[in-house]
Amino acid sequence: MSFTKWNFIMTVFGIFSFLFDIGVDLWISFKYFQQELHLFALLTIYFALVSTLIVQTFSYSWFKDDDDDDKSTKSVLITHLFLVGALLRYWFAVKYGYQATYDHRRCKFQATKQKAVCAMTDLSMLRCFKTYLESTPQFILQLYILMEHGHITIMQYLSILISAFSISWSTVDYQMSLRKSLPGKKEISVGFPLLSYTLYKFFTLTSWIVSVVFLITCNIYIFAGLVTSLGVAGFCWAWMQDTDFCTSKGMEILYRAVVGIILIFTFFNVKGAKTRVSVCVYYSVRVLCTLGILALCFYLRPAFARTFIFAVLSVATVVTLGLGILSLILYYACFHPTLHAIGQTSEDVVDGIPGRIQRFLMP
Repeated sequence: MSFTKWNFIMTVFGIFSFLFDIGVDLWISFKYFQQELHLFALLTIYFALVSTLIVQTFSYSWFKDDDDDDKSTKSVLITHLFLVGALLRYWFAVKYGYQATYDHRRCKFQATKQKAVCAMTDLSMLRCFKTYLESTPQFILQLYILMEHGHITIMQYLSILISAFSISWSTVDYQMSLRKSLPGKKEISVGFPLLSYTLYKFFTLTSWIVSVVFLITCNIYIFAGLVTSLGVAGFCWAWMQDTDFCTSKGMEILYRAVVGIILIFTFFNVKGAKTRVSVCVYYSVRVLCTLGILALCFYLRPAFARTFIFAVLSVATVVTLGLGILSLILYYACFHPTLHAIGQTSEDVVDGIPGRIQRFLMP
């Protein structure tokens, strides 16, 4: 495990990013109410509230698993009931990160470094959950308003940019943090490996989100049916994988439900086994769905399909999907860390840490 000064700086930056994201959500909701777009305002609040509640639930569950002290657990519960559990986690991450990078004498260096890496990994996964539970729906909503209504404020543009950055980077950041936290696993190298993996996530996610917005503009009921079907299919797949991420059955079911939502937008490996077949099936379905959505636009909304914005975005959707799949092939063919890990199994690294508590029981 390694925890660098750059990791510490990014952890501190994450606190300001977290607070800024809350401020932007509140401001956007307020602007919607001012413009009498009450449905959009309520949806913005709904996505933010639901994602916060789920993130707080996972955060408290992990604290409870990691600490047997009843008094400490009760104080942590109160913190999470006030929906500021993430700030508590940032505090511990900054505390351990500072000790690991600047103050080696205060305690055992290796133990502190392990705590800092684990705290950073937990925060990365919570951010990943929040991205797909809040930032992605927000991004879809903002693009829909821009495409359908044609008017948008500067703060809404800012929200779109923040959402796009969060969506494309959060999964990459979590994958890097996860590999850092697992002993014996080679990290994604900076340079072409990291670039190809980032482009794979960015292009495939962007292409799919634009396609989803097209579907909303065509028929909201078909959109709801498709998203629900994909979410249920993702949940069933996670259930069939028999994941063991959480220590309680209830939390495990919630985890599988969150995985189902994530799988609506991007592939998420939940067991660490070989994923070649699963990835091929997943992105084959993605290609068929994308082409089907574009065909539906021509059939259901021919006037919209003849507009300039549709022409530009439809071409961009197909091109980015193709570039994303090419980046995926390039990454796994040339740069995936397991290709260069001597003496390691051929299994991939799991995106959801199995038996998460095991990391805290290691000497």
